[in-house]
Amino acid sequence: MKKFLLAVVSLVVAATLSPSQTEQRSVRTPHAEPRSRHFDAGQLLRDVETLSADAMGGRKSGTPSGAKARDYVVRRFRQAGLEAFAASYLQPFTFSLGGESALRQGANVVGFVKGKTATPPSAARYLVVTAHYDHLGVEKGEIYNGADDNASGTAALFALAAYFTRHRPAHSIIFVAFDAEEGSGAGARKFVSEPPVDKRAIVLNVNLDMISRNARNELYASGTYHYPFLKPYLEQAAKRAPIKLLLGHDSPAAPPGQNWTTQSDHVAFHRAKIPFVYFGVEDHKDYHKPTDDFENIEPAFYVHAVETILDALKSFDENLSEIEKQNPARSTARPPA
Repeated sequence: MKKFLLAVVSLVVAATLSPSQTEQRSVRTPHAEPRSRHFDAGQLLRDVETLSADAMGGRKSGTPSGAKARDYVVRRFRQAGLEAFAASYLQPFTFSLGGESALRQGANVVGFVKGKTATPPSAARYLVVTAHYDHLGVEKGEIYNGADDNASGTAALFALAAYFTRHRPAHSIIFVAFDAEEGSGAGARKFVSEPPVDKRAIVLNVNLDMISRNARNELYASGTYHYPFLKPYLEQAAKRAPIKLLLGHDSPAAPPGQNWTTQSDHVAFHRAKIPFVYFGVEDHKDYHKPTDDFENIEPAFYVHAVETILDALKSFDENLSEIEKQNPARSTARPPA
């Protein structure tokens, strides 16, 4: 009943306001906003609230609500100062969900920040930072808003992109908001199979999926079991982190469901022998439930998580050439300088 009444009120208000006014006036952040020295923490929270509002309809891939969320992501990429590789930020694709014969239409949103290192295009190296913007939509009349999963990762893309457009990285960073992660992973597979740059030039994927809440103040960085040469950079970030940054959830010996290697979009990079680090929290009581709402995220933890991820990204960027050299699976497959 709560969501039905909210939807009715939203429609009445929207009828009298322009789209920009609707967006600004519908956002009501009930939390005391934490601050960050590196990005606009208030805007980060407003982005999560907007993406996970009932008005977004659960952001299911291949639906009008998914397209509405995508339009918002495109606008925020542009406002963050990201460049597009072509005339559009969009990378369209078709996919099917389990049991469906008809194809759905999806689209990744792709932009980049140009690195300041002066190298010819053939010698360029890239970091790819990713998060999926889709969620589960509406089921049995209830909206699955997906605030933590994964409005939190998507909004973090905007904050990180804005930081790096103001403080140019040494190497170019590609930011991708994936579609169709839920139940498919088709968006990530599309990007890895048809990247906008030479695939051999992609040195590392950093994937963000559920980063806005944890009762123990813990954020995990998964991937060092497979890529141990990344461990020192994350250990240094953990020492500086305002939250508990832990390594793990990536071993085949982990209990069922506790090995996250294949549980989000980073698996497409892993299968292409591109190292990954997956930042995320352990599942909580609202995971994949209609109660994964904005009101249940933890703002201070979330802001600190994004600050920690930013710190790790800066370290990866500064050491990207060394990281590439340390990857035995890729050392013989580099593009010519």
